[in-house]
Amino acid sequence: MAVAFSCIQRQPLQGKQCYVSEQQQWLAHEEGQHTSGPRLRLVFSPTAEAVVIGYIVNLPVVSLAEIQRQQSLLGLELVLSRSLTAAETEQLSLLADTEWLLIDIDAKLPELTTPGLLVMDMDSTAIQIECIDELAAAAGVGQEVAEVTERAMQGELDFEQSLRARVAKLKGADREIIDALCARLPLSPGLESMIAELKSHQWRTVVASGGFTPFVGHLKQLLGFDAAYANELVLQDGIFTGEVTGTIVDAQFKADTVTRCAAQWQLTHSQTMAIGDGANDIPMVQAAAFGVAYHAKPKLAAAANAAISQLGLEVLPYYLQA
Repeated sequence: MAVAFSCIQRQPLQGKQCYVSEQQQWLAHEEGQHTSGPRLRLVFSPTAEAVVIGYIVNLPVVSLAEIQRQQSLLGLELVLSRSLTAAETEQLSLLADTEWLLIDIDAKLPELTTPGLLVMDMDSTAIQIECIDELAAAAGVGQEVAEVTERAMQGELDFEQSLRARVAKLKGADREIIDALCARLPLSPGLESMIAELKSHQWRTVVASGGFTPFVGHLKQLLGFDAAYANELVLQDGIFTGEVTGTIVDAQFKADTVTRCAAQWQLTHSQTMAIGDGANDIPMVQAAAFGVAYHAKPKLAAAANAAISQLGLEVLPYYLQA
């Protein structure tokens, strides 16, 4: 649910709409309507509002716009008379904490109110865990598998080889560990409200994961994703054989999912987004018009259009243009 500002108010002054705080006043514009000059967006929790307003008082702000979304955050779009200096950027980095995030708008943003496509990774993006690590822990081979997972996420190992090696260590485990994990999948903060807002604007949402079908299927049913892709574990009489079957969902498959789903639903490329956290998400985020790194490994953060390094998935709608 959208929240209201308490430290600034919009009101007419001398025939013009302005935002007024105790310390300063700024011209008001509507989101996305003021195109002259550098643009920044600040997204923050209501508890950080006073700190944020105190910070922008000292910036070369020409005008402000509220960014209203169906989330529990506040958002401002700032039009500047010039780019920030190194000192101003440094001041921002010193102020930054887990309650707010700066968005530097240097690319065309997809439109929130036009149908679009979001393709998401699952492990450590849609959910807070790596499912293979949790399965391995339940099967008593956690440490061995975790080491391989981390090397794969850093891009040091071929994905398919590492996947098969990790799954092989699950041989002999009971299917019950899948059911138990599905029942307690920890969703990433903001996932539910973010998906709900996108769906309210006729966006299509897809999970493309190097993980496993029971978990993406659970998310699809729980949150109403339009499609979900992952690797299929082989079980015999309810016991893991240590194998996977079918097409491997690797980095290229995830990238192809963006173009395939956009074509299937007749969505323009400019309305495609992708978000992930690992090196194997790089092709996917680059296949989309706008790619986002979520609390990501350095290689992905460098390759994406934007990075969510603080706050949760509820930030994502603020990267869209209303």
